[in-house]
Amino acid sequence: MATSDSTDLEEPPRQRLLRPHALAQLLAVAFVALLLALLVWKVVHGSSGAGLVSAIKRGDRPVAPTFDLPVIWNRRQLWPQRVRPALADDRISLTELRGTPVVLNFWASWCIPCKEEAPYLAAAARAHRRDVAFLGLDVQDLTRDARHFLDRLDVPYPSVRDGGESSYTAYGLTGVPETYYIDDRGRIVAHAVGAVSREELERDIALLIGARP
Repeated sequence: MATSDSTDLEEPPRQRLLRPHALAQLLAVAFVALLLALLVWKVVHGSSGAGLVSAIKRGDRPVAPTFDLPVIWNRRQLWPQRVRPALADDRISLTELRGTPVVLNFWASWCIPCKEEAPYLAAAARAHRRDVAFLGLDVQDLTRDARHFLDRLDVPYPSVRDGGESSYTAYGLTGVPETYYIDDRGRIVAHAVGAVSREELERDIALLIGARP
């Protein structure tokens, strides 16, 4: 009569399946962890933007946050000759403009004050075409609407577009328009919240051109 052999292979243990209740708890924990990670990211990056604005107010002249964005409006005629090659690949990196003062204007097509200040920015861009590169940065907008805005107002200098929130957050924006004056070393020497007047533009451009250590 056959006897059982203790060396026989044992049946592998069955895998334990998570009960529906335990699986739901696990998914809930993962979701909460994701929300916390997003919150931390926003706090860290938001505080860096707020810190940038505070540094400008103190007169510290912080280095402008860099970006590399697609060009949606390629108008190079009013740019100093030395920085026009930056437009060749239909993208602009802020670091490509080092050596030239920059007036960086954040705007959007739905923004009424942006429309009101546009003629002043255009006039200043023409007046300082040999010394300063004017650059628009479109945020929280649709590309089609942005181009329509630029065409309708005949904006004479280039614009790039940020389809996300990185530039908006890095610069500590609270809305649009806002304008940053960046010297030839990449440092922010002045900052304007809201629509700029002709007088404000000329005052801050004079500061920008004369900026040295």
